[in-house]
Amino acid sequence: MNGKRRATPKQAFAIVTLIAVVTLCGTWAAAQSERGNPKNGETVYRQQCLRCHGEHLDGQGPEARWLIVPPADLTSLKSRSKEDWELLVSIYHGVLFTPMHGFRDTLSYDQIRDVLSYIRHVAPYGGIG
Repeated sequence: MNGKRRATPKQAFAIVTLIAVVTLCGTWAAAQSERGNPKNGETVYRQQCLRCHGEHLDGQGPEARWLIVPPADLTSLKSRSKEDWELLVSIYHGVLFTPMHGFRDTLSYDQIRDVLSYIRHVAPYGGIG
């Protein structure tokens, strides 16, 4: 043995886990701090979201009555308590088993951030605790 210590598998796993957590937390923090333009977001919302989520973001859009699963009421405590990254994921990828489809092929990431900023302007974050 030449005096060099090698990390045990348990130590290596702990280091890799720590790096992953730090990376994910950094991404989460960036997503929470990135803000779009609410004025631009209102324009995109009116073009893409209003027909289901409604004028007042309450899920009462003109096409909502035809949907099997009702659109989210973005002014509800349930929606307002979601973190920004959760809403970004829903807008970007859609919501499984609902009519909410993803907009990743329709909108740019900046437009999606703008829509989120508009939603937060009308229905501010109301996290629990």
